[in-house]
This record gives sequence, C-alpha cells and structure tokens, in this order.
Amino acid sequence: MKVQDIMTSDVQCCGPDTNLAAAAKMMWDSDCGALPVLNVQGQVMSMITDCDICMATATKNNPAWDITVWETVSGKAHTCHLSDDVHNALDIMKREKVRRLPVVDDDGVLQGIVAMNDFVLLAGEAKGGKAPALSYEDVVRTMKAISAHRVLVGI
Repeated sequence: MKVQDIMTSDVQCCGPDTNLAAAAKMMWDSDCGALPVLNVQGQVMSMITDCDICMATATKNNPAWDITVWETVSGKAHTCHLSDDVHNALDIMKREKVRRLPVVDDDGVLQGIVAMNDFVLLAGEAKGGKAPALSYEDVVRTMKAISAHRVLVGI
C-alpha cells in the first residue's frame, strides 16, 4: 500500500512569517497538532507542532503574536513521497521520532500529510492466513521507537 492511499490531502499549512497565535488558531480550527511550514513555492521547509508553540511562548518571554513560526522551528523537514510504501513512511517516523510526515512530490511541494492516526486506523491482523497491508505490530514498533526517551549527554 502506498502513502497516497492513506494520507490526508486537505492540509492546513503556514509560512515562516506566520505568528504563533495564528498557527495555534489554525491547529485549533482544524483539530490537528501540527502544521507544515511552506515557502512561497509550496515546498515544505519544516513542521511546527502544538508543543513547539507551547514551549516557545513559555520560554521566549513574548506573546504568541510576537513570535514567528520560523523563530520556533528547527528548519528541518522530514518528508515522504506519494509513491512511498507505508512501511517506508513508518521507518522514517521511527528514525526521526516524528508522528506526522508531510507528503511531497518530486519537487518537494506539499501534497498531503500522513500521521500515526492514519496507520493506527489502517492496521489489522491476519485473517484466513492472509497478512494485512499493515500489522498492529508494525504500528506498535513505530510508536515505541517514537516514544523512546531521548538520551541526554553530559547530565
């Protein structure tokens, strides 16, 4: 099964100059916890999460409307492609410890987003000797890798 078969196509997104209050409102209105950050060509530059917004407003000593998305995000985007197999997307999520991946075309332009929720809803168990497209074990292994605590060096 391909990522394009399970992704969400109608995705809210923001730009690097969007303020955190506006980004938070987009997340609230769309019932999502992350937004792709796009450049003017529609290419994914990064992702901003609700946690990023909370931490930035708590630590930067400025109101959310005075902090831009670009001041908050890492500037690194982990993506997958429309034609990627769902297992490949899970491998990226495990490696990068992310719960959501923007789905891009060959030019890096946003086409959709795939989230752990999509994989959870797709997962199944073997029936009649036939393996599911995605097993519960595949999903749990990915969640376990994503959820593993970071190792802090020097503490």
